[in-house]
Amino acid sequence: MKNIKIVGVGAGYFAGFQYRAWNRIPEVEVTAMCNRKKEKALPIMEECGIPRHYTNWKGMLEEEQPDVVDIITPPDTHLEMCKEAADRGIHIICQKPLAPSFADAKEIVDYVIGKDIRFMVHENWRFQPWYRKIKAMLEIAMIGEPHSIYFRSRMGDGWGEQAYIPRQPYFRDYPRFLIYENGIHFIDTFRYLFGEVSSVFADLRRINPVIRGEDAAMVIFKMQSGVRAIWDANRYNEPNYDNPRLTFGESLIDGTEGSIRLYADGSITLKPLGKKEVKQDYEFRAIEFSGDCVYITQKHFIDCMNSGEEFEPNGNDYLRSLAVQEAVYRSAGSGLPEEVAY
Repeated sequence: MKNIKIVGVGAGYFAGFQYRAWNRIPEVEVTAMCNRKKEKALPIMEECGIPRHYTNWKGMLEEEQPDVVDIITPPDTHLEMCKEAADRGIHIICQKPLAPSFADAKEIVDYVIGKDIRFMVHENWRFQPWYRKIKAMLEIAMIGEPHSIYFRSRMGDGWGEQAYIPRQPYFRDYPRFLIYENGIHFIDTFRYLFGEVSSVFADLRRINPVIRGEDAAMVIFKMQSGVRAIWDANRYNEPNYDNPRLTFGESLIDGTEGSIRLYADGSITLKPLGKKEVKQDYEFRAIEFSGDCVYITQKHFIDCMNSGEEFEPNGNDYLRSLAVQEAVYRSAGSGLPEEVAY
């Protein structure tokens, strides 16, 4: 497929990143978008040159007959939309969270697998350029055998009575929040870097009483490879750097022969044992969202559409990340380590 016709459903906060990314991919033509309120869609349509607007997404699929639908809507809409698109033979890229529950997510994946279409979850974290660089460093054993990673995140957007307003006010109503909305990215990224998770031990809390779900977490992941990963995060307290939404925090990866550090400005350093820390050369663009990872993710989708190669992540792979997410919530409830049920 050299010229791919795409339509989009949704015009929320994150949608602009996705439509602008499609606009930069030469093989793609976005022919229409759907949103219940046209006035919300108009700025994106004007910026990206999208010619047609619909208020009914089924009507859009019928009229436009696209190759691909980009679903950028709340999780509880995804099951119906994915089934409808799959029944029409339309390829799908669907925003995370994939569904409100693991059962619904599995129903989506099982359903689309039975159809002659391609399906990818828009999980862009592993496409952030610093993680691609770190993966390359690990693959050539620049720190020997990795044995632990610590990631610390302080977003500072969740304190006070107006937490998450106006950008993403629906965050306030999620019964599951920090792990479901943000932690899933790190689960997928830890799996990308170090392989599958065997068990987790989690402590989840709510600091800000104006929201429903948890906004603070300390989670220990035991990887099948033997690596231990710690995710220490809250959305309440503020970081001491200017842009918390670039890397979303700072990381230290230790190995048998040294350490890799990721800094909040995207810098990566290598410190071999007994030697000085050295900054690593690599390129990334501090534009759009988090190192331009939305564009990189969607370019990957198009490249795989054209080559026939498998997506990162495909549906079944993403379910493995969701299985880890479910184990985190079970551990928080039981107060005990929990095995991951793949």
